[in-house]
Amino acid sequence: MALETGRVLWTRYAPHVLMTLAQLCYTLMYFITEAAFNRGLNPYVYITYRHLLVAVLLWPLAYYHEKKLRPKMTFMLFLEIFVLSLLGVSLTLNMYFSSLKYTSPTFVSSLVNAIASMTFVVAIILRMEIVDVKSLRGLAKIAGTVVSFAGATTMTLYKGATISCPWKSPIHIHGGGGGGGSIRHESWVIGSILALASCICWSVWYIMQASSLKRYPAQLSLTAWMCTVGGIQSAVFTVFMQHKPEDWLIGFGVKFWSVVYAGLACNGFTVFIQLWCTEKKGPVFVTMFNPLTTIMVAILAYFFFGENLYVGSIIGGFVVIVGMYMLLWGKDKDQEHKTSKEKELELDCEKQAKVSDVYVVHGDFETTKLTN
Repeated sequence: MALETGRVLWTRYAPHVLMTLAQLCYTLMYFITEAAFNRGLNPYVYITYRHLLVAVLLWPLAYYHEKKLRPKMTFMLFLEIFVLSLLGVSLTLNMYFSSLKYTSPTFVSSLVNAIASMTFVVAIILRMEIVDVKSLRGLAKIAGTVVSFAGATTMTLYKGATISCPWKSPIHIHGGGGGGGSIRHESWVIGSILALASCICWSVWYIMQASSLKRYPAQLSLTAWMCTVGGIQSAVFTVFMQHKPEDWLIGFGVKFWSVVYAGLACNGFTVFIQLWCTEKKGPVFVTMFNPLTTIMVAILAYFFFGENLYVGSIIGGFVVIVGMYMLLWGKDKDQEHKTSKEKELELDCEKQAKVSDVYVVHGDFETTKLTN
């Protein structure tokens, strides 16, 4: 009886538990990465090694599992993958993790929540999203987008007063945005612009990825291609930016393990969880857990790592999350409206089919009477 109850509870709450675990993996990544950066790991080298590691792990799986699904590679398809890799891996992530050196994990994780609104705006510009301004759901999407952008703007332009931890933190990460140190305003603005630019690139990448999957439906192979091409792009960029050979030598300390952790936990384990939960519960359910990372990062940063919190980041982050949930609510209601319309159409088709059958039967009956 107890075993059966446990099985039922697990079936019901497994997606919730796994999505929380995925957000925890992302949360730890911010601090492990910041620690590695503060110990000399170059962000460009980090991006290069991380994605080349994932590519090596993914290609054998993609090769054997998607033999029949993988389409033939053409020049135009490769060009599309090249742009996808630039927007989703090399350019975007290099800007994103470079911004971590100038700001803080709390700021960066908060700004990510604005990606949903940015993607929505890009979709409208490309006419891939239709907004019914006369409906409540349409107004919610518009209002949510405006609120999210207001929060992102607040975080970028307004740093605000510093809120320091009143007691000695048990774990110290020296340098960067943590350790109780103060970040110069100029550095904060640079980091904010880099983080904002990376979020815009991510938004365009999400739109492009949706259309690319129609032409290249092998998801695992497409991911492996993007990691490979993006890793090579990042390597070329790093060679031009960093001329010291010792930057490529990361040893087996925190630099090495930050790359391994990000590759296995964030590019492997969490992606699998998100795909599984999307299949079970839908994309809106998965997206709703994103702000949990912001909350976890803020708690760990303040209470355990002695990071400074800033009033601008707290206010802006809260506003971004509110706007994101307004947008998601509108999107969810859109999906419900679409589903109900499809059901009504199916019922109308069934009714018309039944009426047609009645007329056919009646016609056959009349024909039989006349014949007799």
